[in-house]
Amino acid sequence: MLSKMKPIAVLALGQLLFHPAAARADVVLDWNAIAISTTSTQSPFAQARFLAITQLAVFEAVNAVTGDYRPYLGTVVATAGASAEAAAAQAAHDVLKFYFPGSAASLDTALATSLLAIPDGPAENYGVATGAAAAAAMIAARTGDGSAPPVFYPPGPATPGEWQSTPTCSPSGGNFFQWQNVTPFGIGSVADFLPGPPPALDSNTYAKDYLEVKTVGSATSPDRPQDRAQVAQFYASASPGWVFNSAARQVAIAKGRSLSENARALALINMGINDSLVASFYTKYHYTFWRPETAIHGGDLDDNSKTVADPTFAPFIATPCFPSYPSNHASGSGGGAEILRRIYGAAGHAITLVHPVSGVTLFYTSFKQITDDVDDARIYGGIHFRFDQEVGARLGREVATEIYKSNLQPARGRE
Repeated sequence: MLSKMKPIAVLALGQLLFHPAAARADVVLDWNAIAISTTSTQSPFAQARFLAITQLAVFEAVNAVTGDYRPYLGTVVATAGASAEAAAAQAAHDVLKFYFPGSAASLDTALATSLLAIPDGPAENYGVATGAAAAAAMIAARTGDGSAPPVFYPPGPATPGEWQSTPTCSPSGGNFFQWQNVTPFGIGSVADFLPGPPPALDSNTYAKDYLEVKTVGSATSPDRPQDRAQVAQFYASASPGWVFNSAARQVAIAKGRSLSENARALALINMGINDSLVASFYTKYHYTFWRPETAIHGGDLDDNSKTVADPTFAPFIATPCFPSYPSNHASGSGGGAEILRRIYGAAGHAITLVHPVSGVTLFYTSFKQITDDVDDARIYGGIHFRFDQEVGARLGREVATEIYKSNLQPARGRE
């Protein structure tokens, strides 16, 4: 099927990563690649939300036909004999077209290409109707979910440990203040996952992690190896959604998973990424902890004799405009990786990620290798402390574990 999609999909797939085995992708995987391409200009957080909506619509459409798993919404009913392939393509198309009307022409072409592979007749028609119903239901379910309008966090007084605006910030203040209130997809409340506070400023843990990021994370650091510089640059642009959907497609193809299995896996993965990011923002704005850039400038004010200030410190990559603790990338990546581990196993994979801008290529055989690089990327990039990464990764794993246990389980009699 993929060969017939070349006019609209080859660019997207080439940008994302694919290795030659991608020629065996099914319609669910094809439309996942299209969804990644369509959402590529969004922030990592908005992208995660759009991907979760899209993949849940695809799951709900396919599952209405197959009945393999317990539904997410449970309101979509397929006519007997409906094509699961047509349902998947229509669901993804309709969600993406609703949120990205500027991509309507390419999405319409992609849908036509997908439907060409399905014989005309009632099965195709029933599948199209099922996909349209699933998309409409998911769009309705996410209306007013707290993702808009944008709200900004006004920085408080410049006291040690408190987040302050960095050079990337606008006068409005911290970005995505509203994101902590986005309705999660697969957990009851992000507040249930709130971790403990960051280390005290006068602690040895804080001093150790302060020294690490100060040493290897500055723009001019001579102690940053070239491979860690490449990793920092790679993950400065590669969102958790981009990374773990890309990895999931490759692993799913290698394992020969079915259309229904792929629909469920991608729905769970994107729920895990999104809800972990929401929980991370909730934590960030609960503790409002300062960034390394601010902390190192004010190192003589934190009552820790082991932290020496450097007012000239500038990070290797740009500091995002919101508090530091915990790391969003660690949280979203931890969530995505934990779902992938539970579905496909921890290691023994062949994953190739090619940066769509710099052309840097990274090879992995386990999901932990990816999350380890994410952690290094933010420290060697100069924008996070090691404890930001460790707590963020644990937060993502905990959220994803709850999502996996509580959602899209096998239907009764199919366990």
